[in-house]
Amino acid sequence: MSTEAPFWKTKSLEQMDSAEWESLCDGCGRCCLVKLEDEDSGQIAYTDIGCKLLDDFGCRCRDYPNRQAQVPDCVRLTPEAVRSLGWLPPSCGYRLVAEGRDLYWWHPLVSGDPESVHAAGVSVRKRVAALEDELPLGDYLDHLVRWPTRLPKGAARGTGAARGTGRKAAKV
Repeated sequence: MSTEAPFWKTKSLEQMDSAEWESLCDGCGRCCLVKLEDEDSGQIAYTDIGCKLLDDFGCRCRDYPNRQAQVPDCVRLTPEAVRSLGWLPPSCGYRLVAEGRDLYWWHPLVSGDPESVHAAGVSVRKRVAALEDELPLGDYLDHLVRWPTRLPKGAARGTGAARGTGRKAAKV
């Protein structure tokens, strides 16, 4: 059994190689939900509408390598972006590491199981009402939700858990 600390505890986001960087994604799909920004206040609101490329069962992008060509406003996460994007979910592995916090017990890097994020109720699985190309933009305000900004009960507890940490519309 290794006593060496895991890479996310010893490396900065900038020091990670591409495999380490990609593995920080827990596969929750929350960042792939359509978010609306109030043009006056800048406040971000989540919807239960998924990006047109979101596999709402697997909670991953259906065309990750080509996502930005198909969805021009898809945000590519970089260390700089992670530190500046206020809409990343509080459970996001990138956000947690950037803030110097540990990953939750259900993160696949901790649990060893990619299904643990779903079992903990953190993912968007069975919570996406529609994909963005299935609804007219005018219906988006009917799909505002708060759950993507919160951890489900019990998701912050468990072995290896870090303690949890909160119109006019334009699509973000």
